[in-house]
Amino acid sequence: MSRTISAGTGKPYGLERVCRVLGFPRSTIYAARARESSNVVPLVAQRRGPKPRMPDADLLNAIRADLAASPFIGEGHRKVWARLRILRDIRVSRTRVLRLMRENALLSPHRRPQGKSSLHDGTITTSRPNEMWGTDGVRIETVDDGWVWVFSAVDHCDACCVGIHAVKTGNRFAALQPIAQGLLGEFGGTGAEVGRGLTLRMASTVRSTRPMTSSTRSGSGASRRASPSSPNRKRMASLSASTGR
Repeated sequence: MSRTISAGTGKPYGLERVCRVLGFPRSTIYAARARESSNVVPLVAQRRGPKPRMPDADLLNAIRADLAASPFIGEGHRKVWARLRILRDIRVSRTRVLRLMRENALLSPHRRPQGKSSLHDGTITTSRPNEMWGTDGVRIETVDDGWVWVFSAVDHCDACCVGIHAVKTGNRFAALQPIAQGLLGEFGGTGAEVGRGLTLRMASTVRSTRPMTSSTRSGSGASRRASPSSPNRKRMASLSASTGR
């Protein structure tokens, strides 16, 4: 169509005008003509920079010979690279040895996990309360006391806060205060058999509850324990756990 003579001007329409009217890119036509032309040599991806002294085929044969001579099975590319450099005086790049061994499936096999994998359904909620508690701490800045630590414990069933504790210095004793509050409020005590079967989820680690000792139940002088009857206790813990970070 581009070579068709116009009746008005007596000249061909031209490729540019035809492609503009039809909305067709000219680069596609030029690429098709280049592929059909026998004078155009297709581009082949080649190594940039100076050519190595030893071709890849010869280096691959040396790698195979080194692996065959080794008394061990499943050698890594670092040992092969070191033996080629020290024993055979073949000085090549380590990444080149890694590339050739990877492309030809010569790398040592990796250890695979044994047994059946425990699949996670993506939820950590429970059907009943007091089956799993999640506890965490966050460091926030206050106007009067500066930086303080806020520890809270939340039930995974209804996201209800069972304990909250604010302290100036955060340690493992302060982190156990919300758990002690929850045991005291939900189970009525902190003895050895209280909360049997309850699971604690701390960050990414799941641990079972243990009996509270007198040292963990007693707070330090710098700590401030929230009142269990405070109406804002649950709301404060939810805000600190979700938006405090």
